[in-house]
Amino acid sequence: MHQTHFCKKGVNLCKENNLEYIEIDVPSYPIAISCKGNYYFRSGSTSQKLTGIELESFILRKRGATWDNVPYPLVKIEDLDQNAIQKFKELAIRKKRIDDTILEEDTETLLDKLHLINNGYLTNAALLLFSKDPERYFTGAFIKVGFFETNADLIYQDEVRGSLFEQIDKVIELIFFKYMKAKISYDGLQRVEEYFVSEASMREAILNAVVHKQYESGVPIQISIYKDKLYITNVGKLPDHWTEKTLYQKHGSKPYNPNIAHVFYLAGHIESWGRGIEKIFDSCIENNLPMPKYYINPTDIMIEFDAPQRLVIDNFSKVNDRVTDRVTDRVIDRVNDNMMKVLNVISEDPGYSYNDISDEIGISRKSVATIIKKLKDLGIIERIGNNKKGYWKIKR
Repeated sequence: MHQTHFCKKGVNLCKENNLEYIEIDVPSYPIAISCKGNYYFRSGSTSQKLTGIELESFILRKRGATWDNVPYPLVKIEDLDQNAIQKFKELAIRKKRIDDTILEEDTETLLDKLHLINNGYLTNAALLLFSKDPERYFTGAFIKVGFFETNADLIYQDEVRGSLFEQIDKVIELIFFKYMKAKISYDGLQRVEEYFVSEASMREAILNAVVHKQYESGVPIQISIYKDKLYITNVGKLPDHWTEKTLYQKHGSKPYNPNIAHVFYLAGHIESWGRGIEKIFDSCIENNLPMPKYYINPTDIMIEFDAPQRLVIDNFSKVNDRVTDRVTDRVIDRVNDNMMKVLNVISEDPGYSYNDISDEIGISRKSVATIIKKLKDLGIIERIGNNKKGYWKIKR
């Protein structure tokens, strides 16, 4: 039987099984406390040592601060990408979530009102949102995309860099034009294209990864694509006291990077009510697609989209059919065998160079260049991006 004899400022003299002991009740502190230079957190009945980004994040939270609001000295406003700032203004004007007079202010005043300046310095959020090359300041501040045949077989990959605004637009275009293959059907004369991840779900999932990522980790967001599934993984953790179950219920908005989230909200990219996951689910229902699954790991969060059987393109290998679908009757009679071979190859891997195509189909590089020119002139293909990092797009 447990008995308490007295209580004085959290010190209790207790008795249990005829044995007396002193119980000291220590309330939680609003700031981090160290023991011999180390910080610990309670996990069940044990104490775990905080290290690395978890320690940094813990100390910031206890101070009521966030990583994206930490000032970054030695970078000037002139170092930011004015085009990215202008794009934000245009998006914000259309969305009307911020007073137009604020958007007309000079850049420094605007950034200050967006909470992107702290004690006279640009913040981490400002550099991620508006610098030309965030990776110059933060290792791993980009998105990596790869197509896998199996877990061990990476077929091709890309890395998407630039400001966060640029990354989102670039990666979505890249995924749907290079990595995702649509199932083609016809409703009468109307051509219908179905992907196993809708564009709305893809956008929301990528935005969630960007807003909640722990950029201090130095690890890029990773998008792994297979013929029948797609994973988006970012280093991050759920807010305190949240579980996986919380994600599937109606919940508030608690972004790891609230200042980045606020700018995206003003630009119309996200909502401020924690509806990102709800919108993903709604889009899946609307398009008759399976609900995604979330995996909460110790160091990262991953979302998985699975393809229904009707949208699985086996081996992505029915290339001739797919190419023929995309080359209209208007020009098909002018496409010879070698031209079809080139189309087949770049349909399998839009990232192929002239030399890659030459090696694949066994004709000279000069012949490949001639065929590519003809296909461009016929309006069948176009080049997206530069020769080194771009890719081929078969027009629809």
